[in-house]
Amino acid sequence: MYSMLVIGLGRFGSNLALKLSELGNEVMAVDLDEQRVNKIAPMVTSARVGDCMDISVLQTIGAKNFDVCFVCISNNFQSSLEITSLLKEAGAPVVVSKADRELHAKFLLKVGADDIVYPERDMAQRTAVRYSSNKTMDYIELAADYAIFEFCVPSKWAGKSLRQLDVRGKYHINVIARKFGQRIIPLFDADTVLEPGEHLLAAGSRDDMAKIVEKKI
Repeated sequence: MYSMLVIGLGRFGSNLALKLSELGNEVMAVDLDEQRVNKIAPMVTSARVGDCMDISVLQTIGAKNFDVCFVCISNNFQSSLEITSLLKEAGAPVVVSKADRELHAKFLLKVGADDIVYPERDMAQRTAVRYSSNKTMDYIELAADYAIFEFCVPSKWAGKSLRQLDVRGKYHINVIARKFGQRIIPLFDADTVLEPGEHLLAAGSRDDMAKIVEKKI
């Protein structure tokens, strides 16, 4: 369990705070809008109205004591920039800032952000990959050309084991888990027989995955 500070309760910030809380973290949510704060208060550890462009507010809420601080300001880049800088000044160990453009990201990193998230860009990429193939169910990018894919077992794989298929040797991907609904089962046995219609999670390059999900193999 970690302690998290989420500043900015727009759509991204609110959903982030809720998911962090759902995962068992201690979450403080802060926003200037009292209505947003009141709405999320019952579902996080604590919530308060505050102007985080005032360093005294960040010091009062103990920004330096959180494991990670998220800056999720949506429509005011200047505010995002200043809050990111003030968080580092207040001693926050890790600051993750939301950006919409590469140019914004460069400035945020310069003023102290430890990491940048691009929610709209990342969701657009996942959506594009998912709907570019009738077998891809989800996609999580790990690096520029490397990702984890969720895909439906190709018909010609059904009834065979990963060892028989020689998935790693022939397709250069690593199958890491099977998925049944929301349940994920880590896959370590190469002799596991794949079932028709089941979903697999695999790590590999986009080019190698494309050979699987875009062809009738």
